Amino acid sequence: VLDSQYGTYVWPCAVVLAQYLWVHRRSLPGKRVLEIGAGVSLPGVVAARCGAQVILSDSEELPQCLQSCRSSCLMNHLPHVPVLGLTWGRMSPELLSLAPIDIILGSDVFFDPKDFEDILTTIYFLLEKNPQAQFWTTYQVRSADWSIEALLYKWNLKSIHVPLYSFGADKEHLASSSMPGRHTIEMMIISLAQSEGT
Repeated sequence: VLDSQYGTYVWPCAVVLAQYLWVHRRSLPGKRVLEIGAGVSLPGVVAARCGAQVILSDSEELPQCLQSCRSSCLMNHLPHVPVLGLTWGRMSPELLSLAPIDIILGSDVFFDPKDFEDILTTIYFLLEKNPQAQFWTTYQVRSADWSIEALLYKWNLKSIHVPLYSFGADKEHLASSSMPGRHTIEMMIISLAQSEGT
């Protein structure tokens, strides 16, 4: 989805995750939501518009991405949504001082396999601090060779696959956007794997 007025690109994964949020909008008011790797922040903006308390984040090393987050908030009349610089795999003061969260959002963060462990390190840290929280993520399958299953196991995390048809995201058009290669988009919910004896 290209927004020609602002020259920003919304990846199909973000549209699919936004659709999931919209379908579950009645459960969002009052929920504390953190979007990681937010960029244009479509999922976070949808969550905020549906009544969630949202924090947007992207890498502190990518000021243009943080500016995209802020611009999206202003365009969507959400001037009070905080935007934080959080770099995956780095224990920063911003990460350590985050308020409690219920839902972590990430669309297309599993893009480059060299980042997967840093992402899951950060997710594990957040879920350990918030054991009831979940990480809702959509990703595009770009190679049959990569999988995060071994890393999930290593970090004591589990995933549930969410079929796109279960929330109406298996169409050729979604939110007036054509969905190229939609069949390669997957969604999963990641949470802490319960340890022995709990």
